[in-house]
Amino acid sequence: MDEELRSLTERLRQESAASPAFERLVATDDLDALAAVLTEPGQPLWARELAAFRLGLAADRRAFESLVLLLNHRDPPRCASAAHALARLGDPRTARAAAALATNELRVAYALHPVRLLVELRAPEAVPALITTLRRRLRPHDPYRRVALACVDGLGTLGDARARPVLNEALAHPVLAEAAVRALGRIPKQR
Repeated sequence: MDEELRSLTERLRQESAASPAFERLVATDDLDALAAVLTEPGQPLWARELAAFRLGLAADRRAFESLVLLLNHRDPPRCASAAHALARLGDPRTARAAAALATNELRVAYALHPVRLLVELRAPEAVPALITTLRRRLRPHDPYRRVALACVDGLGTLGDARARPVLNEALAHPVLAEAAVRALGRIPKQR
């Protein structure tokens, strides 16, 4: 069993009080039944999350909208599960949605998982979105250092020379300086 699925199952089993409906959703292999949970009115959040996650792992694109909503949720475990499923979904809209969430200044408190997802996807949208998000985090007294650090680390992982200027700016921030040095070291030297 996928480790992320195991973690999600344990968390949602508690949230659902191990209801018979939960056990049915965990056990079913019927993708149509899982997809129905996403559109039926009155379904609890745990049921929608479980159905969307399982559909995402099965590369069923009917999960896309629900997973994107969960990626931007206030609860970090839901965001992490959604990012995991979106990375496996294979939907071409995923990178654009993650970039929109990562760069949405009104929702920056929830940008950590979209940033990490962009790095995992290595999509064309990743580097510009991470540069934009990091540049905004370099303001004095910005409270979103975890997001900034994820951008720095992600830009290093992606190794794109376009990140050099913003990583050089990050060197001036004590919380980011060490990670920025490592990230700059991962970017191939220009000739």
